[in-house]
Amino acid sequence: MMGLDNELALFLAAAVLPAALLVLRLLYRTSLLHKLAALLQSVEDRCYVYQYYKIPQHNEHLQENQLYRKVSTYLTSLPSLEDSHHTNLFSGARSNDIVLRLDSDQAVADRFLSARVSWANEKGGEPEGRRAFVLKIRKKDKRRVLQPYLQHVFQVSDEIEQKKNEVRLFMNLDGGGRPGEGGGPRWRPVPFTHPATIDTVVMDPELKSKVKSDLESFLKSKQYYHRLGRVWKRSYLLHGASGTGKSSFAAALAKFLGYDIYDVDLSRVADDSDLKALLLQTTARSVIVVEDLDRFLEKKPTDVSLSGVLSFMDGIISCCGEERVMVFTMNGKDRVDQAVTRPGRIDVHVHFPLCDFSAFKGLASNYLGLKEHKLFPQVEEIFQAGARLSPAHIGEIMIANRSSPTRALKTVIGALQSSSEGRGAATKDGATLTGSRSGRGGNETAEPASVFCRESVHTVREFGKLYGLLKLGSRRRDNSMDLSSGEKEGSKHDGQS
Repeated sequence: MMGLDNELALFLAAAVLPAALLVLRLLYRTSLLHKLAALLQSVEDRCYVYQYYKIPQHNEHLQENQLYRKVSTYLTSLPSLEDSHHTNLFSGARSNDIVLRLDSDQAVADRFLSARVSWANEKGGEPEGRRAFVLKIRKKDKRRVLQPYLQHVFQVSDEIEQKKNEVRLFMNLDGGGRPGEGGGPRWRPVPFTHPATIDTVVMDPELKSKVKSDLESFLKSKQYYHRLGRVWKRSYLLHGASGTGKSSFAAALAKFLGYDIYDVDLSRVADDSDLKALLLQTTARSVIVVEDLDRFLEKKPTDVSLSGVLSFMDGIISCCGEERVMVFTMNGKDRVDQAVTRPGRIDVHVHFPLCDFSAFKGLASNYLGLKEHKLFPQVEEIFQAGARLSPAHIGEIMIANRSSPTRALKTVIGALQSSSEGRGAATKDGATLTGSRSGRGGNETAEPASVFCRESVHTVREFGKLYGLLKLGSRRRDNSMDLSSGEKEGSKHDGQS
């Protein structure tokens, strides 16, 4: 009888063992184990009471919620994000970077101080699909965990952003989007990868140094501005012919500060109220760029008025945010109303001239790696004869002929000779950085907040005529109150005054 029982046990073991191995193999090779764990977690969740915190992407004024951005950055660092049912993959700032982001209506778990929390990415039902992150935390843990956990999110997010050091470019969209009218956000962000830096911008070294000093001083001046009762912001006017580097300088300025860029396309703005709504949706630590302002004010293709533009520049609405730099570009500032460029509205004027020999040598160094060349004296002679081209034009010639520096210089010489007739007397030389001044007129001084206070070029010329300074030769023009990189170009331009 005992032998029979042993045989039966052996038989059952022989039958059960393969079945058990088959079940284990099935669990290992399929998702049954994962589904079982998810089922157990779901049952556990139903045994607790939870508190929910919603973090919307935009506030009631359609301004970006900085907490939303920090949470979004933090979630990309969670290893559990890879375990989410649906995860979006994006390319990063560098070509080999892959960024994971939580998909809509999906959740990801996190643990902090032994407490389990989860985040869900919720998309609203409005046409614009406003998004929000929802933090889910057990009520019994919220007093112990919530504040330390949010501080942890802030710290990790800041560390990630400092490592990335990414700048975003925001472009304004057509349509509504005004607060209270049901529209969605008007700004669309994209990664900003412009390669320009302050060091690569071709301009007078002394001028470049003063620009950098002015920006560094601005960054440290919060308490000073507040003591004066002023909003902590700075405005620049970049003026000069097309192709002289104004847009590249604006990009370099933003990268130097590490601020996001808001590129305002006025042709997409319906009217003054729409322009104000756009400004309200910008954030602190940003550079707001308006290009070709003079051309817009001349043509006025939309219902945006001069009064609306002035209010945008320094009206009450412009005070609804701090630590911002406003940059306006123009081809010719003499064509706009003096109210646009008056002291207080524009803090710093930067003139971008057509290329002279000094700037040419900088371009040759950057584009061709040339410090000296046997053709340089011939190029200098042509520049002294009054020939001018834009830095962009010369740069394109050098790029096209970069394999042969000699051919590139000969091509530049040919282009300068072709442009010399009628151009020498019509171009202004010298890059100038000045404090605020308004167009033409007598002695004008900058407001106290301006870093550089210079006389008007036209005023200097008038004194030059009165005292006969023009007889001193071609190398003495505008040598008293203006910073100029074009002094050596001579008085061949004095006849313009």
